[in-house]
Amino acid sequence: MTSPVRMYDSLSLARTRLPHRPDTGRHHAVAALGNPTPQQRWQRPRSARALGTVRAFGVALCIGAMALTSVGTQAQTRARQTAQQSSQTEFEEEVVPQRYAANPDVDAFINDIVARDGFDRSELQKVFSRVVFSQTAARLAAPPATPGQKNWTKYEKNFLDNTRINGGVRFWNQNAAALARAAKAYGVPEEIIVAIIGVETIYGRNMGNFRTIDALTTLAFDYPPARNRSERMALFRKELENLLLYARERGVDPFSIYGSYAGAIGIPQFMPSSIRNYAVDFSGDGKINLTTDVADAIGSVANFLKQHGWQPGQPVVWNIAADRGSQGLAEAGADGQPEPHWKLSDFIKAGMLMNEPRLDVGSALDTPVLIVDLPTPGQATQYRMGLTNFYVLTRYNRSFFYAMSVYDLADAIKAARAP
Repeated sequence: MTSPVRMYDSLSLARTRLPHRPDTGRHHAVAALGNPTPQQRWQRPRSARALGTVRAFGVALCIGAMALTSVGTQAQTRARQTAQQSSQTEFEEEVVPQRYAANPDVDAFINDIVARDGFDRSELQKVFSRVVFSQTAARLAAPPATPGQKNWTKYEKNFLDNTRINGGVRFWNQNAAALARAAKAYGVPEEIIVAIIGVETIYGRNMGNFRTIDALTTLAFDYPPARNRSERMALFRKELENLLLYARERGVDPFSIYGSYAGAIGIPQFMPSSIRNYAVDFSGDGKINLTTDVADAIGSVANFLKQHGWQPGQPVVWNIAADRGSQGLAEAGADGQPEPHWKLSDFIKAGMLMNEPRLDVGSALDTPVLIVDLPTPGQATQYRMGLTNFYVLTRYNRSFFYAMSVYDLADAIKAARAP
């Protein structure tokens, strides 16, 4: 059975961006509907009972936690080709208005969240009459016709480049105080926070131009054919509910929120459920803003990792010796499970050697570990030993490739910034 972690070995959602503003251009009918004020649309308070219910099932997903199998390098290539083929921004073939007005599945969803969250039914019906189907989001989420081979070397090159390394040094220097404060408050090293933001959006440069409510509704009700289509649509419906709750709680128009084609928002690419559960007002201005407030983004990334079990002062990975026996044991232990479920002693007793001069193996035998495999076609698979903090990185994006890229980029940025 394929491990859930392996399903998401793809490029960051932040790397695939197409302009998507359906209230402009040829969709005059959609634009003419106008945007009601937050006070008009989101006036009903949520009950305490509803709050508990939603938080009980809300999934803690962010752009890296919902990075999809189907949107790896192939989706990136398709998006790039689409952008190159069009010299003008025209979307008559990209969006379909009125698809979700009087839609039986949408109506059932509305009934559910009216009962659960106390929304006004008529107001939600008005909202979904304005939502448009995003053909672009559906296309980018579609599984590739021919699945590509996983390629660690190629994958890492997309993130371990001068743009992200030098940009990371600048970002760190410009936000040193906030990063130091976050590291102290949450126990997450500055370089890890910087690297996540670098991988996700190149430090806020590529946050996405899709109207979030359109993207989430499209994937919640019209997800393209896929092996686990129903499960994915269920997850996106939860994210859509969280987006509506977030908009009501913050008093903002849901149509004003933009992000990736899969619904990830802001500098750290948080999904709506992650914004509601983990985002923090780190700048102290009384509101949470992940799109323009860098301090909020920094604090929110650190808080996300802490809440998922980050262990301050502990390593992320250990290097395994390159001898044949040690590599063979690593291969045998590479079962794709993301959570540490072995003990270091399981491998040491079998004869594995470690390439960690500072590691006191004897005192670390009970440490929970997993084997991280990093395959490249035509080359020997690389193996590393992941610890709890590696697993925590996979909670941001369920991919060994992603977590390892974050770790390596963090190391490179820290080294480049050193005196």
